[in-house]
Amino acid sequence: MIRDCEKVELTFAEILDEPGEAIRNVYFPTGSTVALFASMGGKDNIEVSLAGSEGVYGVPVAFGVGISPVHAMVQGSGTAWRLSPASFGRVLARVPALRNAVNRYIYVVMSQLIQTAGCNRFHVVEQRLARSLLMTADRAHAPTFRVTHEVLAYMLGVRREGVTQAASALQRRGLIGYRRGQVTILDRRGLERASCACYRSDISTYERTLG
Repeated sequence: MIRDCEKVELTFAEILDEPGEAIRNVYFPTGSTVALFASMGGKDNIEVSLAGSEGVYGVPVAFGVGISPVHAMVQGSGTAWRLSPASFGRVLARVPALRNAVNRYIYVVMSQLIQTAGCNRFHVVEQRLARSLLMTADRAHAPTFRVTHEVLAYMLGVRREGVTQAASALQRRGLIGYRRGQVTILDRRGLERASCACYRSDISTYERTLG
């Protein structure tokens, strides 16, 4: 498969695809993270999924669909393997092990989407922010990562003031630090307790399905 791929560097806030447009490339993040947002009309968007080193961006191509249903943006800069949709389709056809791995990842994404729908409806911003920060740190493989309040508001589908209040509450409790667009998780166990049960459910699904 590697011979079909090109190693690239993805940059923070880079737009990979827009809803309704053709998927230009499929990405396997290695040191980067891709956030997927659902468009709710106008400028309103909400994050529905994250793709890091555990997965792939371009899932619709695995079903033979070449149109993006989401707004895809690089949330964490870093490396990724890139290949064209046509190449991805050919590789899936000739490598059953990859097809099986992608199928399992698709199941995880579906489970995550279901969990996120309930989370957005029933849990408060502070809990959702804690969950989002933990998921981002997991994919960054580091306690410190770049993210602004504007991006966090975009991710959670709330006004920036709501994110600022929630982040300030987590800072006052000594769970996170925030400086010049960088978040540092200072107390991971505490942040996990501050998160809703959705984060633990996410982790359980990943471990059970992807090992």
